[in-house]
Amino acid sequence: MSPAPQIDAVLARIDDTLPESLERLIELLRIPSISTDPSYKADCARAADWLVADLQSLGFQARAAPTPGHPMVVAHCDGPGRHILFYGHYDVQPVDPLELWHRAPFDPEVQDTPKGRVIRARGASDDKGQLMTFIEACRAWKAVHGTLPGKLTIFLEGEEESGSPSLVPFLQQHRDELACDLALICDTGLYDEHTPAITTMLRGLCKAEFTIRAANRDLHSGMYGGLARNPLHVMARLLAGLHDGQGRVQVPGFYDDVDELPETLRQQWQALAFDHAAYLRDVGLSVPAGEQDRTPLEMIWSRPTAEVNGMWGGYTGAGFKTVLPSEAHAKVSFRLVSRQDPEKIIAAFKAWAEAQMPADCQIFWHGGSDGAPASVMEISDPAFEAARQALSDEWGKPAAFIGSGGSIPVAGYFKSILGMDAMLIGFGKDDDNIHSPNEKYDVESFHKGIRAWARILARIA
Repeated sequence: MSPAPQIDAVLARIDDTLPESLERLIELLRIPSISTDPSYKADCARAADWLVADLQSLGFQARAAPTPGHPMVVAHCDGPGRHILFYGHYDVQPVDPLELWHRAPFDPEVQDTPKGRVIRARGASDDKGQLMTFIEACRAWKAVHGTLPGKLTIFLEGEEESGSPSLVPFLQQHRDELACDLALICDTGLYDEHTPAITTMLRGLCKAEFTIRAANRDLHSGMYGGLARNPLHVMARLLAGLHDGQGRVQVPGFYDDVDELPETLRQQWQALAFDHAAYLRDVGLSVPAGEQDRTPLEMIWSRPTAEVNGMWGGYTGAGFKTVLPSEAHAKVSFRLVSRQDPEKIIAAFKAWAEAQMPADCQIFWHGGSDGAPASVMEISDPAFEAARQALSDEWGKPAAFIGSGGSIPVAGYFKSILGMDAMLIGFGKDDDNIHSPNEKYDVESFHKGIRAWARILARIA
């Protein structure tokens, strides 16, 4: 499908003004908007104000809305067509360890590398470079057509990198203002170096931390060993029993709300020819260890997991202290898919674990429930296929609907609080070093990202 006639001039404008677009991004990258460190509070506000001024210059009605933490940037423009919300975040990760940076993290620069030009700075890929692709697409559209491309709301968060404590209350308080027909989230990446993608599945997450306690004090292993219950033995048996020999989770009811992957998606994922051997080899492994009747992509995108994230107890210092510890501790997390309910899964796990406690052992649970369900987008909405075609046109190869093994809670909140699906479309690459020293964003990703959003807006806005 060829681009709509009105898009050609916009694409030409984007190409001609790329240097100016890069300069604006560099200006934003100079602001050290580290949300988790209170000493950067003024810089976070400065970044929000910078974005508000830029959006106002394009004709948006924009403001920096206060929260108990850092401001939310909210901007609106009226127009015909579907009401589209775009989400990004202007806050960035801390820069430690500073000594590993080859350049000051907030002194951005366009650099030549063996793989092409890159923008080097903290926040270049996560998420300032990504959010500016959308704003620059709107800028080019306005310059060519004199109006913005449809009815748009832009929503930029300032606490994504510090747990988003203000997000849910803000969405609930401003539900009527922010509810749209569809959300666009630009905080993801390409499938591979040259394949664009739309993420349509995100796994949810829930966690449990607990202690198994036996004796009322640590015991001498010579005097009590073999007679007294050792909670480390109990913990080891419990966690080893989480999976059977085929990799299936043994908690009763764990798979009750897990849907099978639609055949169309299964075939599309197979066509991606995912090289699981190379994926594992990069981290020093070789054999898939999950459910044996599932493909590797299914295991990391559309199947639930139970993982032991930590287990400890007794003496772990140098040498030996021959005791039977009175306590053993563990942290367990579950990645959720489909219709799995975090509270239901945690309750089932607790019941399963407690039922296995032998005499003289008790489980004590720590912390509350802060889980999030999976997000599965309704790709039957024609906008999803229209956006996929737009991405395919820009990259010259078919874009893919993909899943994500991780969790992006805002997508779930948009669905549960605002009642709308989200398309997750980003242009980052695996080697962008997000959250690490020497973060970068390819100039090609920035340039083609702007062009891609212009194409998408031409089709769906």
